Amino acid sequence: MINLYDYEIKKLEELMLSIGQKKYRATQLFKWIYEKRVTDFNLMSDISKSFITELNEKFCLDIPKIYKKQVSQDGTIKLLLELKDKSKVETVLMRYNYGNVACVSSQVGCNMGCAFCASGLFKKQRNLDTSELIGQILVLDNLLKETNERVSHVVVMGTGEPFDNYENVLSFIRILNHPYGFAIGARHITVSTCGIVEKIRQYANEGLQINLAISLHAPNNEIRNKIMAINHKYPLEELMEAVKYYEKTASRRVTFEYILLSDVNDSKECAIELANLIKGTLAYVNLIPFNPVNELKYKRSSGNRVHEFMDILMKRGINCTIRKEFGTDIDAACGQLRAKNEKEAL
Repeated sequence: MINLYDYEIKKLEELMLSIGQKKYRATQLFKWIYEKRVTDFNLMSDISKSFITELNEKFCLDIPKIYKKQVSQDGTIKLLLELKDKSKVETVLMRYNYGNVACVSSQVGCNMGCAFCASGLFKKQRNLDTSELIGQILVLDNLLKETNERVSHVVVMGTGEPFDNYENVLSFIRILNHPYGFAIGARHITVSTCGIVEKIRQYANEGLQINLAISLHAPNNEIRNKIMAINHKYPLEELMEAVKYYEKTASRRVTFEYILLSDVNDSKECAIELANLIKGTLAYVNLIPFNPVNELKYKRSSGNRVHEFMDILMKRGINCTIRKEFGTDIDAACGQLRAKNEKEAL
């Protein structure tokens, strides 16, 4: 059966025309399944009985199932979701003072090979469909119903490389942002990439106002080659040119994500080198304290070193923040809950 959550509105219009329906049916369906959150076709009262019969015969509105759920003392919810083929992915809800932020996975496993990331402990099995991306938000919204809340912000920063699943991620974004979809503002949606250069350039030409984050994590090629395999294909020189192209073409700035690893990339010299690297761009830096993973050798930078690093950047005119930590009493690192589950299953 065809899952209607796989279709952004333009593609849904094409689908409706292909089965002999009018184009406006797409808008009707969007309003029912996203605005009203109706999942039973029989309850769609402004749709003819004959079309409802066809919907029941050919289409579905399936979402992932909750396989495991962890709730932190700070209110963070971490879910391990089971997909239609029994694969598992992580989804996280973080509660900020400005809203409920969903961190969404884009792939089952990840091939980027970042040495510090639990997501890479298990290689990519496949891309997620648009419906599986949408389903992560719907599952969280179902949990938030109890308090009459919804997801207000979305970051595609979970397991996987979003730009390695480009078309499905863009369809997902368009549904999130569409006024008849989730109606989440463009500035409330962020996509993060390890730095696939050609996709950054392509994304710059999409005409979207969605935020873009770059997983940088090193100030030079020597360090980045050691901790991020993607740098061998797209060295910093090429990445920075793509960033400048994005800023000029999209008239948007990027965020550089920078995980601080003790005695790897957190020295004063690294901070100075990082400031010099991004000087002249509109970008700002999000410093991320490392969540230790048992299977990995890296350690967390001390609080003093994190603040020293930030001070050096600020004094050199680089805007930066230290990311607020969530879920430290549960499996907080990206991919950690799934990795733990996979190991237990062996």
